[in-house]
Amino acid sequence: MVHALPLPGSPRAQDSVEHLVEQAVLEARILQESGFGGLILENMHDTPYVHGQHPPETVAVMTRIGIAVRQAVPELRMGVQILSGGAREAVAVALAIHAEFVRVENFVFAHVADEGLLERAEAGPLLRYRRQIGALQVQIYADIKKKHASHALTADLSLSEAARGAEFFGADGLIVTGTSTGQPTSPEDLQEVKAATGLPVLVGSGVTPDQLSSLREADGLIVGSWIKQGGHWSGPLDRERCLRLVHDYSASK
Repeated sequence: MVHALPLPGSPRAQDSVEHLVEQAVLEARILQESGFGGLILENMHDTPYVHGQHPPETVAVMTRIGIAVRQAVPELRMGVQILSGGAREAVAVALAIHAEFVRVENFVFAHVADEGLLERAEAGPLLRYRRQIGALQVQIYADIKKKHASHALTADLSLSEAARGAEFFGADGLIVTGTSTGQPTSPEDLQEVKAATGLPVLVGSGVTPDQLSSLREADGLIVGSWIKQGGHWSGPLDRERCLRLVHDYSASK
């Protein structure tokens, strides 16, 4: 993960756009030099999140950062996520910067998340928007039973049923997580989703070197906490941790 520093207009914003770009490029290069195969550019520092349509400054600065990151590490596969619920904006940014995919947390079903009620599934409007702007090459990786959320509304749906729902509604891949950022993903959940659909399945939270052997069935691992200084998502990337995780991942295969 490349977590952009707080963007203009967000509560903790304090840096110039130039500094935001420089920091994101620095972290992207660390990931590339450590042997990572891809990255996701995300505005995770923009807490507390506002769900839904995002302002033009968010889209503009994420695009500016994304262009610089793409130019710095053109070999890496690249994704975009705009929190919270900024799926359309993420697709537009991905199209502009030639990113391969976006991450969407509310693709199917409704959730009660820490930013409020996410009552509308993104799939229908989002896939129509993707076609409208000519971005069919931008893949949609959908979280199922998303983290930081209550699933009382969908308690009668199993994880595998949620996965099949996302597949039926046109997701290109699925993401399985723990309950919150940095919390481990259950290997059993991963196995259940892999068995339920034919889509690629990524693990989206809590990846550590100790977990790698139990997550070998995943088609990819998204790491945004353990590779940071102190193992917390809010810190800068730790080069030594990045190198260790890639080394241990290669050894576990």
